[in-house]
Amino acid sequence: MRQLQSAFKTPIQYLAFFLALLVSSAGPVYAQVPWPKAKTIKFVVPFTPGSGTDVIARLIANRLAETLETSIFVENKPGAGGTIGAAIVAKAEPNGYTFLITSSGHVVNPSLYNNLPYDTLRDFSGVTSLVELPNVMVTSTDSGYTSVKDLIGKVQAAPGTKNYASAGNGSATHMNAEKFKLAAKINANHIPYKGTPDAITDTIAGRVDWFFSPIVSALPLIKDGKLQALAVGTEKRSPVLPNVPTTIEAGIPNSAYTFWVGVFAPSKTPSKIIDQMNEGIIKIMKEPQIVAQINKLGAEPILMSPQKFDQMVRAEMESSAILVKESKMTVN
Repeated sequence: MRQLQSAFKTPIQYLAFFLALLVSSAGPVYAQVPWPKAKTIKFVVPFTPGSGTDVIARLIANRLAETLETSIFVENKPGAGGTIGAAIVAKAEPNGYTFLITSSGHVVNPSLYNNLPYDTLRDFSGVTSLVELPNVMVTSTDSGYTSVKDLIGKVQAAPGTKNYASAGNGSATHMNAEKFKLAAKINANHIPYKGTPDAITDTIAGRVDWFFSPIVSALPLIKDGKLQALAVGTEKRSPVLPNVPTTIEAGIPNSAYTFWVGVFAPSKTPSKIIDQMNEGIIKIMKEPQIVAQINKLGAEPILMSPQKFDQMVRAEMESSAILVKESKMTVN
């Protein structure tokens, strides 16, 4: 020890060396690890392949991997309204290599599920929102429904006998349907599916009467004549379906619902890493070719700082709790 002390000219130099040695032996300090070039980044999507959230995640993954000079793997972990995948990320190491890409249903689940395996506010740190993604109310082309007004009339004539699909309890598609049902004052049965593709399949087959599908998933089938679009669920019309009215234009006030997709990290992920991921995502989301692809899907970029995103999540958790209570939503 004396020999070590003699190697330094002053006691301050020795103390600085000793403190650095102590810190280095105290366990992993993720912010000191060169990020993100050490290993593959994983994006956990808590919905099925082909869902609106999945489409957006895969759209940005390849380009973002190029920007960050690493690889990104998209892993689907569907089920229980997105809570299975969210729980995986909540328990992941906060080292910048596991992120959650999920929908606005994420802020609904605390009001819908009594025993979530995570705390939505405590266990996640927001990175950024990505897009607003309109839902479109679709029916089978053989359903006989000619408009929203016609559908409502037939549901009111036979209360409790019609069915509507969702991509899962608490999903954005479920919330949109519940808000519509509440505003339209109709009585119909909720049929939750494991994901959007299954819900679309049964809508086409006529096994359910309608489905508020993410527009990115339904658009090709609408164009091919396999699905009929009655209305979009947002406040304004979609540029990719300009002739389809909103549910408000169709005569149902207070029926609009905003469906967003965003990125979260496990809490305690170093702020430096979250800021780097935020900067990387915003950079590519402003590139003309990415913007064009997003707009082609009927989506609109919405980008914000981690702090602003966290604030939005808190606010929407409160508003979602009100909707869950008013609509008497339950987990089927």
